[in-house]
Amino acid sequence: MLAGVLGVWFYSPAAENPPHTIVFFGDSLTAGYGLDPAEAYPALIARRLQEQGMPFEVINAGLSGETTAAGVRRVDWVLRRPVDVFVLALGGNDGLRGIPLVETERNLQAIIDKVREESPDTRIILAGIEALPNMGPDFRDGFRAIFPRLAEVNQLPLLPFLLEGVGGIPELNQGDGIHPNVAGQHIVADNVWAVLEPVLRDFSS
Repeated sequence: MLAGVLGVWFYSPAAENPPHTIVFFGDSLTAGYGLDPAEAYPALIARRLQEQGMPFEVINAGLSGETTAAGVRRVDWVLRRPVDVFVLALGGNDGLRGIPLVETERNLQAIIDKVREESPDTRIILAGIEALPNMGPDFRDGFRAIFPRLAEVNQLPLLPFLLEGVGGIPELNQGDGIHPNVAGQHIVADNVWAVLEPVLRDFSS
């Protein structure tokens, strides 16, 4: 069942009180901008978990327009609930706005630190995103490098590019050319699942 509160969508499987929780903490790409929340990749992953009998509650904590700085301010509210897996998928709006690279990296690190301080056992997955070419090659390359560097420093599983196989492909995006359509969201879900599924298996081993 999907239910929404203040832009945060909860998916609970049929089983009552699932023992584990996954939070997808991101921006409009995670929230499913322009689509029904049930068509966004967190809901697609929740469906896959249910089909495979994996007892996880999924929380879509995507918020359209959010920057990494806003994420630092919001993450404490999200962490009021117990979280077993935290998928950090922010940065796209920083890239679009040309926010200085050092600020983006500092904010993402602050979010990671807050999660670890609040819940040391939470598994964190980092999803990378890329800046648009019109920002210039130096900014683009520097922005891209933020995510593998943070993953290495913090020893996190990394999805190098959330929109792999989707970004820049018109038939997989909405009219703005930025946000995935329904077909694109299914590919994004596959991208995320490839990194997420091995982490989830640790909970059943």
